Amino acid sequence: MNEIQLEQVVFEPGKSFKLFSPRLRNTFLWHYHPEYELVYVEADAGIRHVGSHISGYTQSDLVFIGGNLPHLNFDYRLRSDYHQVVIQLREDFMGGAISMSPEFSVINQLFKRSASGIAFNGNTKAIAAQRLKQLQNLSSFGQLMELIDIFQFLANSTEYQVLNGDDLSLRFFLKDKIRMGAIYEYIDANYNRKPDVNIVADKVHLTTPAFCRYFKRQTNMTFTDFVNQYRIDMAKNLLMQDKNITETCYAVGFESLSYFNKLFNKIVGKNPSEFKRSWPDSNAQLH
Repeated sequence: MNEIQLEQVVFEPGKSFKLFSPRLRNTFLWHYHPEYELVYVEADAGIRHVGSHISGYTQSDLVFIGGNLPHLNFDYRLRSDYHQVVIQLREDFMGGAISMSPEFSVINQLFKRSASGIAFNGNTKAIAAQRLKQLQNLSSFGQLMELIDIFQFLANSTEYQVLNGDDLSLRFFLKDKIRMGAIYEYIDANYNRKPDVNIVADKVHLTTPAFCRYFKRQTNMTFTDFVNQYRIDMAKNLLMQDKNITETCYAVGFESLSYFNKLFNKIVGKNPSEFKRSWPDSNAQLH
């Protein structure tokens, strides 16, 4: 069984943050660290697992994670090529300036909210992404100034989702030794067929009832609901690749087109046809 890992973040001398582009798609890195982390990733579709929150992202994701909040690497199990920008900030980033200077009061609130994990969307994500991708072209001082301005921009946005409630307990995650990687691997390999809860329970050495309780506690979703969520995320990706609705339905494992349409509408907020029509506009915002 794999335990959660404490990542040792190493900063260059004289730097208060670390800017890099990790490539860990074949590694299940369920980890935490005292440092803050801002992650932007562009990919067809991936898994977002922050604290007890698990969901999928499509095309891109922008998440701000507070210190000691457990999370999975965002490039885990990605199939196609991808681009990632990760910024890790010292616990005392900017010394006491952010918490003490009134000019930074909005940013200070953002940093406090990050303890639960924050995912940004819409124009906020698109604009911040472009700025983050240009950071490497700036001097060290320029990067710091731009980062502060990006945080100010994010702090004033209303286009975000808080990923976890206030009842997070690091102690709970530290005690957890179940290999979520094995669960993800099984779902990823079988979502388009008929994933069997009994098989995946056996893979992580739990009885089926114990696994169902564990999975619900970890994800706030049943195994079936999570698989359906994963299928819909894959379906969104296929629709954006100009696949038609019928072939998409069967390609991701649904046997009923009417049920696929109903579930897609419930999860996405629009039916597959509406989503397909709106995709060019959404794509224009991302690039």
